[in-house]
Amino acid sequence: MSILKVFTAAAVCLMCAAPMSAEEEKVDLVPKIHGALRTRWEMDTEDGANRFQVRNARVTLDGKIAPSIDYFVQTDLCNAGKMQILDAWGRIGIADGLKFQAGQFRMPFGTDCFKAPSNYIFANRSFIGKQMCNVRAVGAKLSYTPFSTQFNDMLIEGGAFNPTVITDHNKWVKTLAYAAKIAYRVRNVKFATGVQSIEPDSVRMNLLGGSVTWTCGRWLVEGEYMNKHYTHKSHKSAHAYNIYADYHFPVKAGVFNQASVQARVDGMTAHSSGTRNAEGYLITNNAARNRVTVGGTLTYKYKAVHCDVRLDYEKYFYHHGVTVPEGDGDKITAEMVIRF
Repeated sequence: MSILKVFTAAAVCLMCAAPMSAEEEKVDLVPKIHGALRTRWEMDTEDGANRFQVRNARVTLDGKIAPSIDYFVQTDLCNAGKMQILDAWGRIGIADGLKFQAGQFRMPFGTDCFKAPSNYIFANRSFIGKQMCNVRAVGAKLSYTPFSTQFNDMLIEGGAFNPTVITDHNKWVKTLAYAAKIAYRVRNVKFATGVQSIEPDSVRMNLLGGSVTWTCGRWLVEGEYMNKHYTHKSHKSAHAYNIYADYHFPVKAGVFNQASVQARVDGMTAHSSGTRNAEGYLITNNAARNRVTVGGTLTYKYKAVHCDVRLDYEKYFYHHGVTVPEGDGDKITAEMVIRF
């Protein structure tokens, strides 16, 4: 009998013989269902064009099948009119503070990109969160929490992924995408840094980034910087930054019990997502630009239920001579976000 068969038989015997612990008996196997609906109206203040959108209609399903095994599935039923499966992963705790996760999920890199639509501060994402670093992929990662206390904690993550888009799981590849991130919190200040390396075509793109987040009472202030380098000098390196502040306070205005005001300054240099034209050169998908955003939000909060009514104004600054596509210039956005 081979060693593998002996090991397998012994493992099965141990699992059958081991009594179920009290902790395992307490695991709630009922899946938890949550959702987020984001509807909006936008107007381009340059030419008066406007539109209505259902920007997101997300449904999530998550739960546990054992104390150290959980899962998560997220689908957007209407992402500006399109349906897409965003996340589908399982995770298992393999040691104290160490977890293994496999499936489809956001690569562990960046800060602003990890905000869900139900937790957005502004109606539109930053250039970092939308253009520079908006990557979900199929793969696996390890996450390790060496310590976690009331005053400080640390999370280390790293993984390998398919370089292909999430709508294609069948393609065989010879190169992989990689990402790693370290986040450290000391009291009310959180530092994060990481690296990402992806190759959707024949040009590898390497990203470096870092962020600082400060929370104090009613204040939230965050700053993030990111650099994307293209190998073989196939495109000029892209840089992006995002700095914002949010101040919230209690109110009594009809059903609303909280209000907040926000301001943001963000920008990016000319950026390519790695796609090529017919001649084989990388396409510049996004022109260099800077932006100032100001806004206000009225919120109703009760336990897990949340409703935001938000109004934002965005002022864009492009280089001279750039032709601005419709909808990518100065705009007003009003939206309602419901989370349950």
